[in-house]
Amino acid sequence: MKYNVLGKTGLKVSELCLGTMTFGGKGFFKVMGSLGQDSVDQLVRKAVDAGINFIDTANVYSEGMSEELTGKAIRNLGLNRDDLIVATKVRGAMGQGPNDQGLTRKHIMQQVEASLKRLNTDYIDLYQIHSFDPITPFEETINALDDLVRSGKVRYIGASNLSAWQLMKAVGYSKYQDKAKFVSMQSYYSLAGRDIERELVPLLDDQKIGLMVWSPLSAGLLSGKYNRNGESETGGRLTHFASFPVDRERAFNIIDVLQPMAEAKGATVAQLSLSWLLHQSAVTSVIIGANKIEQLEDNLHSVDIVFTAEELKALDELSKLPVEYPGWMLERSKR
Repeated sequence: MKYNVLGKTGLKVSELCLGTMTFGGKGFFKVMGSLGQDSVDQLVRKAVDAGINFIDTANVYSEGMSEELTGKAIRNLGLNRDDLIVATKVRGAMGQGPNDQGLTRKHIMQQVEASLKRLNTDYIDLYQIHSFDPITPFEETINALDDLVRSGKVRYIGASNLSAWQLMKAVGYSKYQDKAKFVSMQSYYSLAGRDIERELVPLLDDQKIGLMVWSPLSAGLLSGKYNRNGESETGGRLTHFASFPVDRERAFNIIDVLQPMAEAKGATVAQLSLSWLLHQSAVTSVIIGANKIEQLEDNLHSVDIVFTAEELKALDELSKLPVEYPGWMLERSKR
């Protein structure tokens, strides 16, 4: 397991991060997984033994159960809390009231206390805004997060699911007002979904912001278990995120190339899909989740995959984004 520095900090995080969306199985997140404490303990144990020191959760995952199960697993396994980088998020609805969601000072201050209690810890290593709040000014959000960093309840702050202009607006405010800055961005990125390469990746590189990748297998599409009809060999169907905006024809064209590569390496399509991300310079850590210990074990072996230059070139050519303006003009400007 490699450890990468998170953004413009000295904090070292494992190149694979354990995602906890499958923990709990309450509400909307039941479709992702419904793991109980024993299974959660097994997954956390396996991840830590493999060298993972980074765990990502969110207050909305299973209405708080994911945080509770994660915190209890750390205690049950006797892990040293200070050896782990624990990340969670705020933004989504945690109640029925008009102020029970968003990125207001009120909601952030309420939810950080609730997350600390559920995780049974006195600090959060990385506290992330889960998405954009069109109502609350960024200044209010950043000021509240800055206060949490100064209080010691939060060590670093990060963002998730923002556009490039939104992230840069926040970064600019933090810089010129001497406030805590976002050190990481959590975004969807995969061989089948390289959209962030247009604007976000250049921004992350320029501002030295770390990239955490969610859904690296495009909601399971790049697991290699499904055919072009979305059916698996075991009879299941790809139903999670039915509206997930993935060009499936393009994705299966990629899988057609990955399968023989995987067979030649004695690996799986999922391992190669994850490993491709680990070979991208902008990526700091790839979030992997699982419903079964076997899935986690398979994903962990992605760090062992070695690509030839020719293989990487072939995957890049097959999956790269179509050229758009101003991209082609900017490319000409480099000459």
